[in-house]
Amino acid sequence: MDVLTAIRTRHSIPKMKPDPIPREIVEQLLEAGNQAPNHHRVRPWRFFVLMDEARDRLGDVFVASQRDRQPDLPPEAYVKTRALPRRAPVVIAVGVDKPAPNTKTIEIENVCAAAAACENILLAAHALGLGAMWRTGEWARDPKVKAFFGLEADQHLAAFLYVGYPESELVVTDRPTVEDRVVWIE
Repeated sequence: MDVLTAIRTRHSIPKMKPDPIPREIVEQLLEAGNQAPNHHRVRPWRFFVLMDEARDRLGDVFVASQRDRQPDLPPEAYVKTRALPRRAPVVIAVGVDKPAPNTKTIEIENVCAAAAACENILLAAHALGLGAMWRTGEWARDPKVKAFFGLEADQHLAAFLYVGYPESELVVTDRPTVEDRVVWIE
């Protein structure tokens, strides 16, 4: 699949089979992410790969965080929250390094580079016949969740990339054209 076709046909896949993905394929995805452009060659991304029971441990952290924020929820809400990382056989959390002091790198450059790494992973997954979905939500901003990954509270968690084999055939729909997003300056 050429890159332009991959860009045009990649869509988020919310439902995936529980079938495991071989480690070699996951490593290909990570290498694709590692090829993202980044200022000053700092590679500011951190990839945290969760498979098997590691997803349950992340689910436990999600529940602990939710209980802190919403202690009056019914028990079934916590059960649902704990299962969130089980939506796919692989979850790749993508953290962002803070710029080192006394360097030319600025925070937004690191965030953008990590986002480019995420997109590379999504495109690579699509090219390999996998489905993927980029999720964030309150969990990506939560200090407990960040601590689970060894990140500081003021570091960014750019994504939870859910990756697996699609449950069904993807139906590609047309997206809006770019015309209303462009200003030509001549």
